[in-house]
Amino acid sequence: MTNTMDNGATGATGAAASAGAALAARAERVIPGGVNSSTRRLGAPYGFARSAGAYLWDLEGRRYTDFHAAFGAIVLGHNDEGVDRAVAEEARILDLTGIGVSEREVELAELVVEVMPAVEKMVACTSGSEATFHATRISRAVTGRDIIVKVQGGYHGWHDAVARNCISAPERAYGMDPMSTGVLAENLEKTVIAEYNDLGSLEKLYAEHPGRIAAVFLEPIPHNVGALLPDPGYLEGVRELTRREGSVLLFDEVITGFRHDVGGWQAISGVTPDLTSFGKAMANGYPVAGLGGRADLMDQFNSAAGGVLLAGTFTGHPAMCAGAIETITRLRDTDVIPRAARLGDRMRAGLRAISDELGLQTVVTGYGSVFCMYFLDGEVHGYRDLMRNDDAMYRDFHRGMIDRGFVMLPMSLKRNHISGAHTEADIDAALEAARETLTELAARR
Repeated sequence: MTNTMDNGATGATGAAASAGAALAARAERVIPGGVNSSTRRLGAPYGFARSAGAYLWDLEGRRYTDFHAAFGAIVLGHNDEGVDRAVAEEARILDLTGIGVSEREVELAELVVEVMPAVEKMVACTSGSEATFHATRISRAVTGRDIIVKVQGGYHGWHDAVARNCISAPERAYGMDPMSTGVLAENLEKTVIAEYNDLGSLEKLYAEHPGRIAAVFLEPIPHNVGALLPDPGYLEGVRELTRREGSVLLFDEVITGFRHDVGGWQAISGVTPDLTSFGKAMANGYPVAGLGGRADLMDQFNSAAGGVLLAGTFTGHPAMCAGAIETITRLRDTDVIPRAARLGDRMRAGLRAISDELGLQTVVTGYGSVFCMYFLDGEVHGYRDLMRNDDAMYRDFHRGMIDRGFVMLPMSLKRNHISGAHTEADIDAALEAARETLTELAARR
């Protein structure tokens, strides 16, 4: 089962087949490794020439159904006309001024305050990493403490304070596992690691570092390792413990925010953090993100009365804010989120059925429009369970789906996303391809 090229062929040959490889080689001469983010260097297809709705076309003209969705940033579908129009119209009226405030910035902040329960004030920035960087400084400034807690498998950006222990090899999990060289050891040591869905592991850290934990950073669903879902009472327990201990609780909703509910996971769970970072689905692929929370915390920025630096030439760009306003408004006022969730249910049910028929040991999970399939047996609650995952099978499944015309990032533990542009026919075609791919994988065992 394959998707087809525009001309009806099922593959590309000759000079056309070399177009992607040629561009990749050209890129390597002027861009380190040929890509501008390390997770993009994954082999064929080397790049894409066009996007629309649920689909991507590579440089050879082959069409793919996109379930990667730019790590979940594409929530309405590629090149959504309404979002593109809002961005273009604002750009024609007002571009970057670097002074004062624009109407779109204010409208965006008002909209986020309206839809996100925990947000009383917000600042716009350009990436989720920037948002959590600000949160780190605010937390330390307001508490006078130095230590940040994150869970094993959680990802909060590339900056030094949190650049450790995301997708760790079993022998490095929970210990010191830097994500990058060039980070000072003393910076990494100021971040300590808990286990997701294990309140006891967090209580132990408070006992080991009395009076020193400034904040707990938590993805409500750690989507950076697929989809670990919170056990009943876990998020409530974290909220109670952080409040009692005087620490700031950050919900990193860069992935969950606007995708699972227009109000984020905090609206679904009823658990209210002190700070919230958000981005990705916020503007359907345009580069804008944000940090919001309690007014007394947000007023720690030196743009208000505090001492925490707030700066950035491109933050609050009017055109990007216009794209975010259009996206969030559509998610609030239409059935995009529940419709994509129904397609997610269809995908997860289909993958479970195929896996059961083939006798594979898998756990198909996710929430709403996000789905993934772990290659392991037993229940999955935290990262310790994910260390049983067959990483090679995970990668090979995603690679096999790409070869059949369905983009799923071929890295272990990476999730997949359904957008508002996908249809039941897209899901059914993907399940047919999944059956072929999993049949081949089962035969190898």
